Amino acid sequence: MYILMNAIGLLVVLGLVYLCSPHKRKVKWKFIMVLLGVEFLITWFMLSTKIGIWIINQIASFFTWLISCANEGISFVFPSAMANEQIDFFFSALMPIIFIVTFFDILMYFGILTWIIDKVGWVIAKVSGLPKLESFFSIQMMFLGNTEALAVLRQQLSVLSQQRLLTFGIMSMSSISGSIIGAYLSMVPATFVFAAIPLNCLNALLIANMLNPVDVSKEDDIVYVPNKEQRSDFFSTISNSMIVGMKMVIVIAAMVIGYVALTAGLNGILGFFMEGLTIQKIFSFVFSPFAYLLGLSGHDAMYVAQLMGIKLATNEFVAMLDLKNSLHSLAPHTVAVAVTFLTSFANFSTVGMVYGTINSVVDEKKANIIGKNVWKLLVSGMAVSLLSAMVVGLFIW
Repeated sequence: MYILMNAIGLLVVLGLVYLCSPHKRKVKWKFIMVLLGVEFLITWFMLSTKIGIWIINQIASFFTWLISCANEGISFVFPSAMANEQIDFFFSALMPIIFIVTFFDILMYFGILTWIIDKVGWVIAKVSGLPKLESFFSIQMMFLGNTEALAVLRQQLSVLSQQRLLTFGIMSMSSISGSIIGAYLSMVPATFVFAAIPLNCLNALLIANMLNPVDVSKEDDIVYVPNKEQRSDFFSTISNSMIVGMKMVIVIAAMVIGYVALTAGLNGILGFFMEGLTIQKIFSFVFSPFAYLLGLSGHDAMYVAQLMGIKLATNEFVAMLDLKNSLHSLAPHTVAVAVTFLTSFANFSTVGMVYGTINSVVDEKKANIIGKNVWKLLVSGMAVSLLSAMVVGLFIW
């Protein structure tokens, strides 16, 4: 009965996203079916074989090394902050952006990243039906995170049309960051965190295909490479990268502070009219039907719906801390779908982070396409998280 509800849930979510699409006739169902098939294969590989987990661990180790290099620089400037047992979000997640942007700009400068985008993007594009750049972006997001991945491709983004730029915004709601994987693993089972990462990548492509399908000519489906006249010398390039990274840190921090504060303010207003009423509780009732479609029932369904509301209104950290204290009392299927759903940045503050990042790397007029389509970003983020959780849920009972 419950596994049937889980399977039906997949169809319901896909149906709702299709209804939200303003370009229904352009939806490429062939590629959506292919992506779903690949997802089932990857999920089986990840949850049923040791080598699958080993491969993801090796990739994660590389990005963990990048973060440790960034932390060396941060520790030199802020030794007391980095020495704390619990490091602030600003230092643990935002400050590493400065080094990550610089590192990948170096790869871009020497043509290494450009070559990888061209080749790997071509392979993923064959499966997803999206252009090479968008396809490779989904791979970057698996461990770099949305803001870091957008920053790395800022030269590419600056020459894209608004419609393609919107695709990057939609997909950006489905990422995590290598800098916080360790934090996730300290709270929830690693298996489902690592399973969620590639599924989010593929589902981001799937949802982008439905909400904002694009047709790009062969001439335009290329990786932009600045000519020699546009390129600065090496040291000017990396110095500029560091400055760009710092600007991004400030913009993103402002957006996060603002959105979290607005949520707190809204909860205060709601509490004035009804004691104990919060936006999180409202969302828990809104999401309860989807919790049942995850193959849950009774108390577990309402609890996971509450976690969904907490994640959307605040962030996944708050929800995972709550889940951590309840893991021992929950069924394996409940833990699997809850952890998978929470493993992404899909919430209101991420919308601000995405807009702030894109606004910092392209002109404001082009970035307005994100502000005009916030609802698409939110639908994408929630739909990707639900689809990933439903796919994993089919394998864990």
